[in-house]
Amino acid sequence: MKLYYCGATVQGMPHVGHVRSAIVFDVLVRWLEYRGFAVTTVRNVTDIDDKILEKSANSFAADFTADEHYTPREEWFSLAYRFENEFAKAYAALGVRRPTYEPRATGHITEMHELIHTLIERGHAYPATDDSGDVYFDVRSFAQYGALTRQSIDDMQAATDADPRGKRDPRDFALWKGHKDSDPITASWPSPWGRGRPGWHLECSAMASKYLGTHFDIHGGGLDLRFPHHENELAQSAAAGHGFANYWMHNGMVTYEGEKMSKSIGNTISPAEMLQLADARVVRYFLGQAQYRSMLDYRPDSLTEAGAAVERIDTFISNARYRLGAAADAITATQVPEAFGAAMDDDLNVPMALASLHDTVRHGNASLDAHEDGAVAKALGQVLAMTQVLGLDDAVADSAAAASEEAKVLDILIQAQLNERAEARAAKDWARSDAIRDALASAGITVLDSADGARWTLNN
Repeated sequence: MKLYYCGATVQGMPHVGHVRSAIVFDVLVRWLEYRGFAVTTVRNVTDIDDKILEKSANSFAADFTADEHYTPREEWFSLAYRFENEFAKAYAALGVRRPTYEPRATGHITEMHELIHTLIERGHAYPATDDSGDVYFDVRSFAQYGALTRQSIDDMQAATDADPRGKRDPRDFALWKGHKDSDPITASWPSPWGRGRPGWHLECSAMASKYLGTHFDIHGGGLDLRFPHHENELAQSAAAGHGFANYWMHNGMVTYEGEKMSKSIGNTISPAEMLQLADARVVRYFLGQAQYRSMLDYRPDSLTEAGAAVERIDTFISNARYRLGAAADAITATQVPEAFGAAMDDDLNVPMALASLHDTVRHGNASLDAHEDGAVAKALGQVLAMTQVLGLDDAVADSAAAASEEAKVLDILIQAQLNERAEARAAKDWARSDAIRDALASAGITVLDSADGARWTLNN
């Protein structure tokens, strides 16, 4: 199974739309692997782009004069690499596994030149009629242009990705963008058409074919990429004679209380801000809980609700392991319930899959109450299998390892207090027992008594 999905244009910090898309395709890969497929995944990095160059240019020192020699505070390639690392951190924190390959656009100029040559030879591309050095795709030369988004060429707006003076049709889009004196020379490469840099759409076609071949299974990305990006990818690849993708998958956007997120009106929240408000597993649960094609709406109480759902899952896992004792060490992820599998096979219907997960947790809790250890063990194995598929087990904050060690030390100290309390209760020293419980409560620790003994949990 071969999957390509569009990664980031690394011109700024990751936003929730980027991360949601990555989580969607991470879950897809996990599910395909669970079903027995070997999956090759490619997620590109666009590290050369108009916005990257613009942000680099805007970082120039503000106090130079026109005749002074000056250098930018941050070169475009340094800026791109810095933000690429920020994306990697966000992905890792939220349990998004690394793809098989993660190519950068700047590393595939040769493949892009080859694709442009093919398109020119086949009559689907042409150098600009002026001396700009641009090369355009001729949209009217390809009869199927607009098929992905079901649009007529005559109804489309003009492409704005290059100077229109050298175009045959305003809708023709840039395959190669000639170097401009206003751009740094480092942001250009030699080509048969003059120095320049690749068009955005060309990059993905070249990289997908490089790593997956000219015909592969699935192409994915955000809904906002359907047009013009994916439409143009499909056109230039098909016009070159490539089969390209069998299936297209587009994930919906993330909104804020029903409105499109916008910095100008202040209704935005970043992944970093979410991770300050909630555990990484909670953030992953929230961003991954909707059917991938649906809009996902963020509200101020969204992470609280997601946290409560994750806590129900974790509480059952903890209680089941406590009940089963040493036997729990041998329980690993087993088969997912039939309802979970059916939901995931139905176009990744994660909401129905989550309903199956929580239904299994409820049955597991009932089995705990009934002391049916066999049923508890079965439910535990199923829950572990489902959380693995959903990637909840791999979402961890940077401090998770240290926190885990601290939890072990804390557990040892509290267990000593619980043992002392158990001895007091056995001796009917209720005053001493209550004093220990109250001391723990004052420290934010709740004691849970059951027929199997006392356990503890931290108050939220």
